[in-house]
Amino acid sequence: MKAAVAHQPRAPMSIEDVDIDLPADDEVLVRVVASGICHSDLHYLNGDLPFSGPAVFGHEVAGIVEAVGSDVTTVRPGDHVVACASGFCGHCTPCVSGRNHLCADKPRRGAESRPRLSMRSQPVMQGMQIGGFAEMALVHQNYLVAVDRDLPLDRAALLGCGVVTGLGAVINRAQVLPGSKVVVVGCGGVGLNVIQGARISGASQIVAVDLASAKLELARKMGATDVVAGGPDAVDLVRQVTGGGADYAFEVIGRAETIVQSIDMLARGGQLTMVGASRPDMTLPLSAFKTVANELRIQGVIMGASPFVRDIPRFAEMYMRGQLDLDGLIGERISLYEVNTAMEILKTGLQARSVILF
Repeated sequence: MKAAVAHQPRAPMSIEDVDIDLPADDEVLVRVVASGICHSDLHYLNGDLPFSGPAVFGHEVAGIVEAVGSDVTTVRPGDHVVACASGFCGHCTPCVSGRNHLCADKPRRGAESRPRLSMRSQPVMQGMQIGGFAEMALVHQNYLVAVDRDLPLDRAALLGCGVVTGLGAVINRAQVLPGSKVVVVGCGGVGLNVIQGARISGASQIVAVDLASAKLELARKMGATDVVAGGPDAVDLVRQVTGGGADYAFEVIGRAETIVQSIDMLARGGQLTMVGASRPDMTLPLSAFKTVANELRIQGVIMGASPFVRDIPRFAEMYMRGQLDLDGLIGERISLYEVNTAMEILKTGLQARSVILF
């Protein structure tokens, strides 16, 4: 099969022939129809997160089941499916307590097994156990969920990461109350879905903050009631427009300076939810006095704290009913051979998502 192969950080991927194994007992072979390009992949390709090449990244995948292993019970050939990086084992402490997005024993093939992907008899790393920048994906059944066949698969692909992360952060983790004031710092693909989550939750005011005017314009279309240009004056502007600060802030960039700004945008008793992926070595300058005196709540969230087997079909239904905008999130549809260009566009932040169509 053809796949975009990364051999080292800070270098273009190359389109090469990669061998894919047959499904093991608990695995599913998926013909990839659409694969979204997400900022999480860029963290690997930029060298922010380590990997040893060759590797196939891409984790926002939607496709059609081609074959299943003998123990697979959740999907069958012909099903339309969405992959999610929140794969789960079902037996570790987080899983049995209902937090399978924090699974401590994610299913994967052992070192003694044949690799799922290989080139010239050498193993190829499968990014996030999915490897969606390829014509086929071989994944454990607990990384997949079936969706309605009427749902267009290019839109469905977005559900697996950007949508479930953004909406989940609002609905599952922050649990935004109707009538609240919300500020969202960073209006990329995930941030736009945080805005949509706040709108769906009934927030009375949603303030979008970003450096890019194009993103702020898109944020309005997704439900932002106010927009503020990012930068050193952003805190004062947000506090002015909200009349003293927001009840909920979401930082969707992962930078120390914008996290601190987000804290300063909160009203007394406010809550910050950190959504953006940060560098592993990043630390925060935090005022303990201000946090205590103002009863601020600061929390992190990964993958929207989402039980994705429940949430992805639920969010798909929201789209089908017209509550959730997926169409406006897609900036362009591209071929696999345009993946490097799309990665460069992602760095500029000029659009929410590029989607590879196979």
